[in-house]
Amino acid sequence: MGLRDPQYVVARPLYSEDAFTDEHEKIHRHHKTLRHHVKQYFTCDLKRAKNAALSLLPFIGWMRIYQLKEWLLSDIVSGVSTGLVAVLQGLAYSLLASLPPWYGLFTAFFPVIIYFFLGTSRHISVGAFPVLSLMVGAVVTRLVPDEGPPVNITGFEGLTSDEQRVMVAASVTFLMGIMQLAMGLLQVGFIVMYLSDTLVSGFTTAAAIHILVSQLKFVLGLVVPGLSGPLSIIYTLEKIFVQIEKTNVCDLVTSILIMVVVFIVKEINDRYKAKLPVPIPIEVIMTVIACGVSYAFNFRVIYKSPMAPNMQIFGQTAVEAFPMAIVGFAVAFSVAKVYSVKHDYIIDGNQELIAFGASNIIGAAFKSFAASTALSRSAVQESTGGKTQIAGLLSALIVMVVTLAIGFLLEPLPKSVLGAVVIVNLKGMLMQIREVPYLWRRDRPDCVVWVVTCLASILLGLDLGLAVGLGIELLTVVFRAQFPRCSVLANITGTDIYKDRKDYMSIYEPEGVKIFRIPSPIFFANIDFFRGKLVEAVGFNPLRVLRKRNKALRTIRKLLKKGELQMTSKGLLLTSSGPIEESEDESNMEELDQPTDFKDLPVQVNWNSELPANIQVPRVDVHSLILDFSAVSFLDISALKGLKAALKELIRVEVEVYIVACDEYILEKLHSCKFFDDEVKSSMFFLTLHDAMLHILEKHPVNSENTKVCEKRCQTLSWPTSVHSQELV
Repeated sequence: MGLRDPQYVVARPLYSEDAFTDEHEKIHRHHKTLRHHVKQYFTCDLKRAKNAALSLLPFIGWMRIYQLKEWLLSDIVSGVSTGLVAVLQGLAYSLLASLPPWYGLFTAFFPVIIYFFLGTSRHISVGAFPVLSLMVGAVVTRLVPDEGPPVNITGFEGLTSDEQRVMVAASVTFLMGIMQLAMGLLQVGFIVMYLSDTLVSGFTTAAAIHILVSQLKFVLGLVVPGLSGPLSIIYTLEKIFVQIEKTNVCDLVTSILIMVVVFIVKEINDRYKAKLPVPIPIEVIMTVIACGVSYAFNFRVIYKSPMAPNMQIFGQTAVEAFPMAIVGFAVAFSVAKVYSVKHDYIIDGNQELIAFGASNIIGAAFKSFAASTALSRSAVQESTGGKTQIAGLLSALIVMVVTLAIGFLLEPLPKSVLGAVVIVNLKGMLMQIREVPYLWRRDRPDCVVWVVTCLASILLGLDLGLAVGLGIELLTVVFRAQFPRCSVLANITGTDIYKDRKDYMSIYEPEGVKIFRIPSPIFFANIDFFRGKLVEAVGFNPLRVLRKRNKALRTIRKLLKKGELQMTSKGLLLTSSGPIEESEDESNMEELDQPTDFKDLPVQVNWNSELPANIQVPRVDVHSLILDFSAVSFLDISALKGLKAALKELIRVEVEVYIVACDEYILEKLHSCKFFDDEVKSSMFFLTLHDAMLHILEKHPVNSENTKVCEKRCQTLSWPTSVHSQELV
């Protein structure tokens, strides 16, 4: 070790938890009761009312700091750019929802307005999201199929097929909004944490494949009924390939041409985004070209007035609405979190739920379908200089202008064009499949989550696939917690550092000492696993040893009583020459699990020495066991009982047990649950692993010759104790 190497020297007493508590007075904190929390929650004053208003209407906060000269021009450029993209994506994604194209424009307008007032993200672009649109489309085609009569619903009388579909889409969106709003008001925004990035990636990749298949009929110009439910993608592909000879060559050529041009220009946008003031709106350009000369077509005639949701549809779509609510929020929150970190501001998950809930409820009343955000559209809003949701508001105005003024130009737009636009925009989601090899190399449980979620979502449908993926993800969490990677630690020579003994060459292990580490909480599901690994680490089963010892004591007592065993100066001596059988008396089996009792014997038995009468008892070479609890964050009641039983078994076979680095909360729980008694004492708890090791070496001195080599190579890190000769080096 060089003279200039950074070092630190510690000189302090050796601390057990009890010794540390005696020497250092703790501050007694009064924990708030449930009654106090409830009272505080319902107490209102001027400051709290102001904070509540700012929380419910976040736009007030950023409007107060709005820098008019610096931000307004950027927001205008961003709003116009995003609005053009939103128009095209709204039209295209309405096909995924199995609705007439113009209803996608409503989704790009009404939810944006509501989110402006209630949302906490300044950069996401609210509107149609392809995965969510596809989930809406699955519900729509189930209740109003392309072929055959619709489901018997009272509100369908006198409506055309398109109007029935609009009612279904609006109603399921309304129900989805109610669920999101309720979750936001109940402060359960944390639910999104259960959807990992891996799960969302696998799910959206599967959704992209669903979307790709759903657009093939438009690209090929075929008439294929919309299908939903398990294996629907297989049946859809079957129907497409059965009539593949009927392909409309004009639609196919148009789609391929548009896809090629759009793909090339989007690649140019990505490569030269630093030099381009705004991305080239190639989708808009190609769509305008494809429209050609249009006939007068006025959306205002179609739009009419707000509509009420159908309560009968609520009952038919509740199962699908919930995963839609979760997916819509999870995707939006994930995108919002990316931009909030990049631009250094805070977003509130619960307020986002409220914002999207209100946006979908009000949007559904005006015939829009489920709204979330799309990464590509949000990227346009942020990359073109958008600073606040003023850009989102302006994008909504662009959509309104298109809807009310020039919407008639879009009337002759072929669906193959929109299908091509949708397919090209799937690139990002489809390329997520490249994550699989990386996940397989780095984290196989995560890879399993990705693959199972993707396959289940493809084969079973997006709603069931999401449920399966979530189930697999929770199983992996349980698996990791239930079967953690326990390890036996050893001292790194010359330090107070302890690492897995399998990983390092220069280690020091005092004879008779084992250090066992469990890197997870201990609870009802893994307490048996923990006890099994502990037995494996110490090299013997303490309960089996204890029972063998008590059986041996029974035999010794019988032999003494019969006079076949006598006490001599050399210990117990067998006087009988005949064969002696170990006692097989199985009565009072409970006594075999009790501590060994020598009170009626003339001598205390040394279990590691040779016993008389050929009595065999397993040898125990461990005199001290240290349990490293530094990674144990909680113990439940089942774990407390199992841990206490394990400790008693070890103590009864004369193994001294020490628990180190235990969390203060766990210690308090142990005291409150009456964990300690005459056998399991609080004195076994030590502040650090090194404290416990020094204490053990003080009680069980080791041959100093074993450490001479280390002393020559390493500086000794010693902590003063009452016996200084037992320093660990």
